Amino acid sequence: MDAIVEGINSGNLESLMTLYEAESCFATLPGQLAKSPESIRESLRSFIDLKGKLDLKVKRVLHVSDLALVTTEWSYSGTGPDNEPVNLLAKSADVLRLQSDGTWRIVIDNPWGTG
Repeated sequence: MDAIVEGINSGNLESLMTLYEAESCFATLPGQLAKSPESIRESLRSFIDLKGKLDLKVKRVLHVSDLALVTTEWSYSGTGPDNEPVNLLAKSADVLRLQSDGTWRIVIDNPWGTG
């Protein structure tokens, strides 16, 4: 999860995209999913474009075999396109899968997931 924070805060969209499996999804809003790499990229870019700071705390990890459910609390403060402050606060639920090289990649990214 540290890599997500680093990628968002540094504005490194390419490093963020490497954290996702080819077939993954991102909850852009509660009930709305981005399912293609291009739409996930657009969703992540919207966070980066706010030029803010993401803080994230892992609350719980449930792990079985090659899957893990990670719940976090996060906050994000930035500036919207209208130069107004943007402050977001939520609890997330993400599913990650262990890869053959020993790394974990995101299968389901639901930043609005546990509230």
